Amino acid sequence: MTAPKRSLLAYRAAARRPQLYLARTLQHAASSLQVAPGNKERRQSKIFYSADEAVADIKSGSTVLSGGFGLCGVADTLIGAISRRSDITGLTAASNNAGLGEKGLGKLIHTGQLSKVVCSYIGTNKYFESQYLNGKVSIELCPQGTLAERVRAAGAGIPAFFTPTGYGTAVESGELPVKYKEDGSGAVEVHAKRKEVREFNGRNYIMEEALHGDFAIIRVWKADEYGNCIFRYTQHNFSGAMARSARVTIVEADEIVPAGSLDPQHVHLPGIYVDRVIKSTAPKEIEFRI
Repeated sequence: MTAPKRSLLAYRAAARRPQLYLARTLQHAASSLQVAPGNKERRQSKIFYSADEAVADIKSGSTVLSGGFGLCGVADTLIGAISRRSDITGLTAASNNAGLGEKGLGKLIHTGQLSKVVCSYIGTNKYFESQYLNGKVSIELCPQGTLAERVRAAGAGIPAFFTPTGYGTAVESGELPVKYKEDGSGAVEVHAKRKEVREFNGRNYIMEEALHGDFAIIRVWKADEYGNCIFRYTQHNFSGAMARSARVTIVEADEIVPAGSLDPQHVHLPGIYVDRVIKSTAPKEIEFRI
């Protein structure tokens, strides 16, 4: 491939002021790659114009990793967009818990779009509990630290790891019910898998497999056009690991800033792990007001 010709004046300008020349060159390259709104071509900017557009390719049966903790730091704008897609069913969600009532991931339980949840606890979501006990939703209960490490391992290319957490309990033996029968008998239809046990240095460990996602939905404080992100408070929980472990990562940001506005030292999630960015429009929720 032949390099484009440049004038002698251009070379001299580059030699005198290399930073300015580089900035203008990059600006020209960026402008040449921009496309009109609605165009299906790949945009250099990762900004999407709506949450509905950002989730348009999520399909039934997908595994969705959802960051945050409880109702805090949760991607509610994206969850709302998914809930409007009545054609999407049979989703598996991995998160610390499944929200509260119709808030957080609870919205997708109420719409009947979630068939399975991988989580640390059911919490105070009574509807989620009733759906589980009546065989409408499957639950894979996982110790919280193990859940975080399963997600992190996926992003690091580690297929499985050994942990002492859960050894000698129902987590190891596979006695935890994943799904109850829907006939109201209370009988278990599916049990969890029994874990492999190995001994290292005189201590017993169980094997846990990495947890990959087809999509990750993440809420951040600030994001730039290239997807570089800064978390704030509870947004840190699980989100960084989940963004690195999904095939497609979609971010909703409280504030979107121009490229170059974020101090690289303060970036928690580099844009290389982010595919789409939207503006967060859903209000922030809390579980209890005191």
